Amino acid sequence: MSESITGEQYALSAGPYQAVITESGASLRELTHEGRPLVLSHGADEPAPAAFGHLLIPWPNRIDRGRYDYGGVPHRLDISEPDRDCAIHGLTRWAPWRAAVHEPDRVRLTHRLLATAGYPFRLDLEAEYSLDAADGLHVRVTARNAGTATAPYGHGAHPYLTVGEPIDACEVMLGADRYVPVDERMIPSGPSLDVTGTKYDLRAGPVLSDRRIDTAFTGLNRGGDGRVWVTLAGNDRTVRLWADEAHPWMMIYTADNAPSPREGLGVEPMTCPPNAFATGEGVIDLKPGTGCTGTYGIVAGS
Repeated sequence: MSESITGEQYALSAGPYQAVITESGASLRELTHEGRPLVLSHGADEPAPAAFGHLLIPWPNRIDRGRYDYGGVPHRLDISEPDRDCAIHGLTRWAPWRAAVHEPDRVRLTHRLLATAGYPFRLDLEAEYSLDAADGLHVRVTARNAGTATAPYGHGAHPYLTVGEPIDACEVMLGADRYVPVDERMIPSGPSLDVTGTKYDLRAGPVLSDRRIDTAFTGLNRGGDGRVWVTLAGNDRTVRLWADEAHPWMMIYTADNAPSPREGLGVEPMTCPPNAFATGEGVIDLKPGTGCTGTYGIVAGS
């Protein structure tokens, strides 16, 4: 019997929520509420397009030319985005992850990230997805340094939120005071800037209209529980993504170059900004035997 090219499919359910997580990359392939999608999905026999639902480990976004120094040692990663001469979105997106626990409403997947020429470190990784009938999806990502040297680390996630209609007429709200300018290769070109008076000011929940955004935001405004929220609101549906304080950056991508342009909104919680390994900004120095954890979630709105 043949199997899907994304491996095992781990179905979850709780109340009105259903989700499917893949063995390939521990990716979020589907998430629905009352049968209606909350994220853009793809078939089990189709590689995830445009990083749909991917986890981005051990760095999110891009590393310029794939080169960085760490601890005084130069490293060079394989170029995974040749058009821009960058290494993008880490090393685990297509790797097989094993299920340690699979219950009706949760799955915990693990992966051993062994050394490569450009990342000579060893990490033990866990990704736990759980559904709650009231609170929707929770995703917890944990990394532990199982090697003998301190490792540079960051992570992110890459779901595309959807309310079942093109995003141009939707309202988008993100409480972020600053954005990161980039050059033509999408590499940060300077320090973060104030969003006031720019198309990047999403604090009041404007209609997206024709704004083209592929931008990292910081200066995130959080509630008393430490969460920052992104809201995508359409004519009759709303979906919201939250991230905890482990994620000081949030990437917003209007999916202009995705297979179905502007049908969903890429919302990417990140522990560090683009090109972090090269600049050192936001990089977690993961010492041997230590770990770190970050959590995000998605919930249907009213």
